[in-house]
Amino acid sequence: QVQLVESGGGLVQAGGSLRLSCAASGRTFSRDGMGWFRQAPGKERKFVAAISWNGGITYYADFVKGRFTISRDNAKNTVYLQMDSLKPEDAAAYFCAANPLGSASAVRSNYDCWGQGTQVTVSS
Repeated sequence: QVQLVESGGGLVQAGGSLRLSCAASGRTFSRDGMGWFRQAPGKERKFVAAISWNGGITYYADFVKGRFTISRDNAKNTVYLQMDSLKPEDAAAYFCAANPLGSASAVRSNYDCWGQGTQVTVSS
């Protein structure tokens, strides 16, 4: 198993930026694909972005393309989500997750470990 701890959430004005981090420990991080998902109150958890084990492939949900960037630093066992041009509808709890298949996947069932989440609030 891998333990995941997210950080970097907070309150930001619309149009602003935040960078989320997810620190991993336990299983060999460099073999896992990593993903970010988000969940607003009363709504389903949705895929946001994913990155393959070596960072060579990234994949984004349409609603964040061009605004969010996922990256990873395997030497630091950390995956990042840079969020720019934030909109009020981006407000949610953001979760990182680990995919032992190593791929950049939007499929929730491919992820076997999840963090506790970090809250992002965007004021209009």
